[in-house]
Amino acid sequence: MDINEFLSPANALVDVKVSDKARLLQELAHRAAVPLNLPAEQILRELVKREELGSTGTGGGIAIPHARIPSLSKPFGILVRLKKPIDFDAIDGQPVDVLFLLLLPVTSDKEQLSALASVARVLRNSESVSNLRRSRDSEGLFRAMVADNGKS
Repeated sequence: MDINEFLSPANALVDVKVSDKARLLQELAHRAAVPLNLPAEQILRELVKREELGSTGTGGGIAIPHARIPSLSKPFGILVRLKKPIDFDAIDGQPVDVLFLLLLPVTSDKEQLSALASVARVLRNSESVSNLRRSRDSEGLFRAMVADNGKS
């Protein structure tokens, strides 16, 4: 699945300022709630529930917080580069500065799961991550994320 099917340029955010993981998840839930026409509290509850299973901080300063949301019909993403890294309880203990929020329908359709795989593939590529970190603005951040459409 191409990342640009669930990430819009408007949802690529540069130099976001937050103090901690809880505040970040809260802000992302509120930001996602508007275009999805869903309660922010529902989104936040599902994100927190997923994080309680284990951190989605994958290492190397990267996190992919994700959750399945009832009533969601297709994947939805928000790409964020933080102004300052925050503790995210990542598997390597390193603070996180680049993250991709991914909200998925409850269905277990292969296409939906490929959305997560596409994001993970890009965020495992060191050149892609360097490009994300060097991006000067939201447009550049978006372009760096969708450059290979998750096929690298």
